Amino acid sequence: MDEQPIEIVERKGIGHPDTMSDAIMERVSLELNREYLRRFGGILHYNADKSLLAAGVTEPAFGGGRVVEPMLIVFGDRATNVYAGEEIPVDEIAIRAAKSWIRENLRFVDPDEHVRYQVELKPGSAELTDIFRRGESDLGANDTSAAVGYAPLSRTERAVLEIEKFLNSPKFKRSHPETGEDIKVMGYRVGDRLDITVALAFVDRFVSSESEYFRMKEEVLEELNAFVKENYDFREINIAINTLDRPGRGVDGVYLTVLGTSAEGGDSGQVGRGNGVNGVIPLMRPRSSEAAAGKNPVSHVGKIYNMLTHHIAKKIHEEVSGIKEAYVWLLSRIGHPISDPALAAAEVSVEPGVSLADIRPAIEDIVQRELENITDFVERLIEGEIPPY
Repeated sequence: MDEQPIEIVERKGIGHPDTMSDAIMERVSLELNREYLRRFGGILHYNADKSLLAAGVTEPAFGGGRVVEPMLIVFGDRATNVYAGEEIPVDEIAIRAAKSWIRENLRFVDPDEHVRYQVELKPGSAELTDIFRRGESDLGANDTSAAVGYAPLSRTERAVLEIEKFLNSPKFKRSHPETGEDIKVMGYRVGDRLDITVALAFVDRFVSSESEYFRMKEEVLEELNAFVKENYDFREINIAINTLDRPGRGVDGVYLTVLGTSAEGGDSGQVGRGNGVNGVIPLMRPRSSEAAAGKNPVSHVGKIYNMLTHHIAKKIHEEVSGIKEAYVWLLSRIGHPISDPALAAAEVSVEPGVSLADIRPAIEDIVQRELENITDFVERLIEGEIPPY
């Protein structure tokens, strides 16, 4: 990818409504895992990967505005709520999970005051639910689905990912509490020139006037330029922040929020509209169509294969000498063991002088090894060790 003439990459930060939707439903998934394991010693049928974060209404103002109407989170899809005669409080689990994630990640959002909750998690279909009662050690795939992953990240992908993480880091927030968590980074590369556009929500209680807003924005831009200059070696890098701003228009001409996220009044969110499982939206790469966040981690190939393909591609790139880039595809067949995909394929770009015939056995061994150890990978997903956003 680094050798292509152009590249476009996007990253939606933790406070973006789409990333919030992914993260909250993934937290719901993890809490369901824990509850099912605690009560029954295994994961029951669920898929919590459909949700809507409907924006609220706010009135930002220099020095501090107000929340007029709270945001609304709608939790959708399926979850087992009765098993072996026991009721599982699915609604309570979902709301508790959302509130805990909000408290941990959004400094200015009060999950009790600023958010409403609507749980629409219903029991699943009989046949899909039965997968979990068949006693098979290697569960059958719940769907016929395909996934693709790649490694390594390109220079542009790394820059876009790391710029958002820098702006949302605890250290940066201590220095610039006026910056909210809703950050979107769009990067495009032409040759060796990288252009970055950042949308960064400012929190109104820290901004007393229009002139102070523009002063603060310049300070953020200065620090961001220094970070980029220190960490990346593109021939030329151009960065712009909040390019819709217009001086002289007061609150209407600046990106000002009450709570640090556009979900408070400007933008809604959905699962699957945000980052890929490797943290970026790479428009020049093949991408999986399934959203991984919130899906069941023991049978839903839309989650397992989506994340496993990136994992296997990374192993191939790291362990086999002479590979510049690796892509991995996995295709499931509903009902067949997840360790036995209908198709597993790898595509690699190699360094000059490297023979594909020489490295093919090593690649095949890695793919086979990771499929045989898929249970260990699933355990990591159950524990939430690999965030899918």
